Amino acid sequence: MKEKDMYRINGFLGILLFLLVGAAAVYSFRQFTLTESPVSFILAVISAVVLFLLLSGFTVIQPNQAKVFTLFGRYLGVIKHEGFWLTLPLTIRKTVSLRVINFNSDKLKVNDLEGNPIEIAAVVVYKVFDSAKAVFDVENYKTFVHTQSETGLRHIASQYPYDNVNNDYEVSLRQHSDEVGDELTKDLQKRLELAGVEIIEARIMHLAYSSEIAHAMLQRQQAKAVLAARKVIVEGAVSMVKSAIDQLKDEGIVELDEEKKAQMVNNLMVAIVSDKGSQPVINTGSIY
Repeated sequence: MKEKDMYRINGFLGILLFLLVGAAAVYSFRQFTLTESPVSFILAVISAVVLFLLLSGFTVIQPNQAKVFTLFGRYLGVIKHEGFWLTLPLTIRKTVSLRVINFNSDKLKVNDLEGNPIEIAAVVVYKVFDSAKAVFDVENYKTFVHTQSETGLRHIASQYPYDNVNNDYEVSLRQHSDEVGDELTKDLQKRLELAGVEIIEARIMHLAYSSEIAHAMLQRQQAKAVLAARKVIVEGAVSMVKSAIDQLKDEGIVELDEEKKAQMVNNLMVAIVSDKGSQPVINTGSIY
């Protein structure tokens, strides 16, 4: 439903009009009591009815608030301008907040792209941009936002793995929270546009493996960290051994044949790569 402005006049002008009609009603009733004129009685009744109608037309709009007006089931329009107004009488008004609202979703248990059960929750920041849609196109726009946000979060969580174990360029829930949050925002905007709601931001606020696999996944992460550290150590050890052999050769400290080089490489690699401190061995004779 298209949002349109509601007819209104300044409320203080409306009070002035109310006082004038009230004075006319008092004057007509006084004339009726003095002269018992039917015309005065009719004018007094009409003035009283107009007073009632004017009284029902006054409304106050708070900052960042809108009121949607209907008359006998027909949509008339909306007022977003803050202040004191006089509108059409006998209208039914529904108040809609235009303030920015945020809520934290419940922790959901879903399966990621690889089928691992995870716990995920998000914070969603939104506001109403079309009051008419928020009131008439859905039953309760706040409930609709909450339900669709959980649906969208489940959908996005199932599109990505929790962690990218095998591919460092793959988007994952844990390592690429900004990209995932942007996708979640776009997905929710499509779902909630029907309710006249604008999604300002959606971000993952809680992410963890489910309790039944958390220990196993922790061991996998630890193993991956150990392998990465070992890779760095081995690369550094190879560089150090190569540098040592080249330096011995360049400075002519000792002549090394291929067998001696192999033995030296073996000893240096063991000493550098080993987790435990190596024990020195004093060679008092030939290395053969």
